[in-house]
Parts: sequence; C-alpha cells; structure tokens
Amino acid sequence: MSSDKQDTNVISINKNREVPRSHDNGNSADEVCPICFGTGTRLEAGKGAVICDCRRTNSSSRALEAARIPPRFRHCSFHNYYPQPGNDSQYFAHSLASRLVDDYPAVDVGLLLMGPVGVGKTHLAVAILKELIEKKGVSCLFYESGSLLKAIQDSYNPISQTSETRVLAPVYQAEVLVLDELGASVATNWVRDTLYQIINTRYNNKKLTIFTTNYLDDTRPEKLEESESTSRSFSKKRDSERIRALTTLEDQVGTPLRSRLYEMCRKVMIEGEDFRKRLEKRRSDSAKA
Repeated sequence: MSSDKQDTNVISINKNREVPRSHDNGNSADEVCPICFGTGTRLEAGKGAVICDCRRTNSSSRALEAARIPPRFRHCSFHNYYPQPGNDSQYFAHSLASRLVDDYPAVDVGLLLMGPVGVGKTHLAVAILKELIEKKGVSCLFYESGSLLKAIQDSYNPISQTSETRVLAPVYQAEVLVLDELGASVATNWVRDTLYQIINTRYNNKKLTIFTTNYLDDTRPEKLEESESTSRSFSKKRDSERIRALTTLEDQVGTPLRSRLYEMCRKVMIEGEDFRKRLEKRRSDSAKA
C-alpha cells in the first residue's frame, strides 16, 4: 500500500454516484478512497487483490452498530478493564477473554462469566465482541436477556410491527452472541422454556455464546450474613441481594438449561468489590476534600 499522506487525501468524483466514505477523516459521500477508487479492493504485492482498509473500516463501523451494544458499554475494551490489585480472578478472566479472541475461530466453547454485580462481567463480554468485530470481521450481537424476552413478548401483540421469527432470526444467526444478565428475569415456565429454545438452537448450530450472570451455582448465605452484619437497612436492594445469595443459577433457568451450559461454556468465576460502590466512595471523598 502507498504510504505517506496518501491515505488522508481524497479525489472528488461525480456527486450523482453513491460511493463509499473515506475511512480516515469522515469526508462526505461524494469523495472516494484514493487507494481503491471506490472498488473496495486493492492490489498488494505477492497477494493480489485484497480488501481495502476503507471498506474494512466502514464494514466494522456498520457491524458495531448492528451488534446492538448499549451506549453505556461502547467504550469497554480489554485496555480499560482494570483488575483490582491482587484479584487473581479478574486477571484470569481478562486473560481468558482475550485468549478467546486470539484463538477464534478455533474455539469450541464460549464463556459463562459468573460473579456478583460490579466486577466487570459485561465489560469483558463487550470487549470480546468489539475485538472480534474490528479485528476478525465476525458477525456479533449483544442482548440483555430480559430485553430479549420482552421483545419476544411484544411480538405476540396483534398490533406489533414485528414477529417472534424476526426478533429471533439475528439471535440465531449471529456467529457470536453475548446474552447478558442470564437469570435476571422472574423464573416462570415461559421464561425458562423460551431461554432453553434460544440457547439450545445456538448449541445445535454450533454457534458461540457468551453469558454473564449474577447468579452462582451455590448459595452464599455466609456472604449475606457478612453483608447484613455491617448494615441494618433492609431496602429493596437489600432484599434483592438476599434473594440472589440464596438462589442458584439452576433455580433461575432450570435444570435442562444449566446442564446445557456446562457443555456450551467454560465457567469463569469473577470475584471482587462492586466498582460502582468504589466509584461512589471516591466521589464522596473528593467532595469532602
């Protein structure tokens, strides 16, 4: 490829033609990449025709939009995930997540990121998606499990502009899916059956899935007692923490689905203090200072 400043220069063409945007400086649609001249391919010595960087960059941008990553998490990457000092579980989780990207597509199982709230499970899951999209051009999708179930329920409404098939098609087709907050919905038979149908379909089609969940495989009454000994408040948040400590993932999603997950994923336990609490403490200390 030509070097120097050639990448940043553009050549104007007929404005009536629709051409790709330049990939470096956000030029308008009437300008074309000077390397491939809008064809999307360029010649490279020893390799022949290869995809031009402009097409690769534009494709990545569109793929990131299509992945449905919430704005709150779009900044998440491996570079800005900071394990707490001395927290081996967070260092280990970061290593496994980045290794999955490096090894893809030679990856047989996904990840089940388990742990309490605020330890970076969603951060790592999003970082995986972004790296796979940007570096390997993989078709990825993010869904919070409750939002997915709500979208399916809404499709049953006669006046809905969508259908269950239309909602689920991208979920089934994505090469890599992140299903966030597994087990967060009230554990009705419909919820369990629907989740099993979705996840089992991806399992049968050998699609890689990454899960995050605040529920564990064992109850943690000792953690609950330790937490309550330092607080006398019994707010709704405290009640939800109590329920979560005494409820397992299998209780929430059902035995058949938990059994399927053992085969689909490698379980990764992440421990640590809720980073949101640490952030609030820093803000409070800063305000006092």
